[in-house]
Amino acid sequence: MMRQIQSEDLSLEVVHPHAAGIDIGNESHYVAVPPTRDSQPVRHFGCTTVELKALAEWLKQCGIRTVAMQSTGVYWIAVYDILETAGLDVYLVNARDTKNLPGRKSDVQESQWLMKLHTYGLLRNSFRPSQEIRTMRTYWRQRNDLIRAAVSHIQRIQKALTQMNIQLGNVLSDVSGVTGQAILKDILAGERDPHKLAALRDPRVKASEEQIARYLEGNWQEDLLFVLKQEQEAYEFCQQQMAECDRQLQQYLQQREDRSQGASLPQEMRKGRLVRKKGNKPMFALRPELFRITGTDLTQVDGIDVVTAATILSEAGWDMSKWEDEHHFVSWLRLCPDNRISGNKVLGKGRLPTNNRASIALRMAASTLRLSNTYLGAQFRRFRTKLGAPVAIKAMAAKLARLVYRMLRYGMKYVDQGAKIYEAQHRQRQIGQLKWNAAKLGFRVVEAAT
Repeated sequence: MMRQIQSEDLSLEVVHPHAAGIDIGNESHYVAVPPTRDSQPVRHFGCTTVELKALAEWLKQCGIRTVAMQSTGVYWIAVYDILETAGLDVYLVNARDTKNLPGRKSDVQESQWLMKLHTYGLLRNSFRPSQEIRTMRTYWRQRNDLIRAAVSHIQRIQKALTQMNIQLGNVLSDVSGVTGQAILKDILAGERDPHKLAALRDPRVKASEEQIARYLEGNWQEDLLFVLKQEQEAYEFCQQQMAECDRQLQQYLQQREDRSQGASLPQEMRKGRLVRKKGNKPMFALRPELFRITGTDLTQVDGIDVVTAATILSEAGWDMSKWEDEHHFVSWLRLCPDNRISGNKVLGKGRLPTNNRASIALRMAASTLRLSNTYLGAQFRRFRTKLGAPVAIKAMAAKLARLVYRMLRYGMKYVDQGAKIYEAQHRQRQIGQLKWNAAKLGFRVVEAAT
């Protein structure tokens, strides 16, 4: 294969002639524009809103159309929003792509270096969703933060109970459930009789009242009861905050544009999904709202429930045209292979660590397919046998990401063909491979009569 040879002209082509660079800081920002635009091409601005608006106005006076800045902590967000509102095209770049030459590090030089790289088109813009998606993302992330806070309070409740030798976790799978909460509230109200506490048992609990009563005989200590009271109140407060967050999210989603084009929500027929709300799922019908604003039902894909779908949409949005194709989308999620290639040979493989919430959600969704009697479930089990669990989870998460991309970009619908169809297809591939190997060795495979 002939490789394209570069031209003899080694000069760089100017891609963005009206570019500027900003070095983001905690207390101040240094901004550089081309020397021909102002007598003072590098200026220093503070971080207050008034100064940031003055920064945007100065850039517009200098004829700047696009600005590059590093994603430093969260300090860049306010600058980004004000410049975007002012009509400037903002490039948010990874600091690894803007490393300066050694021995030339200063705020002034950093801003000029960013401007130079951006002028010649040497910087890659990071993905940032629209304001519509960012608002949804804020509500959804806040809700997840509240869930994590509630979980930490439950863990401390269990610790306090264990220290008093109240082994409630041995007979109840979830202290935050109906029975667990009823018992905790009675304990905090002053009840100490284990039989009266056990009588609060929900009929669905497998353990009998006698079994529960035995584990409720403990060593009641005032200091630990005080801890128990505070943690229970904190847990209940988190639940109230979560309910308020759900109401705010529901109201926001109802105000979004309807993209369903009059289509009806597909009926859910899978038994595993036909259960009432449990755990930390939203307190309103989230699935119909997601279908209305996207025009597709991502939960039709096995492994993706409504929580996973909401996480993907709040992080990536529903406009998949931001990525050229599904391979770019998978790469953004860092679910693609990290092959070290040289001379058309894979010299080694690495790992692509990420804290992308959509990627984590897809990995969790992929791991649930282990026992699924579906096409994707059968494919995941084959991957797991061949590649091992970690690689199989990543590969199946990439598969789910491609399905999500196609459904949102092209409006495709997912229909499960079943595990038997996949097994039959896999068997035909194995037979074809066996025949090819036999023919290569001069043999012919004849199927046995059945």
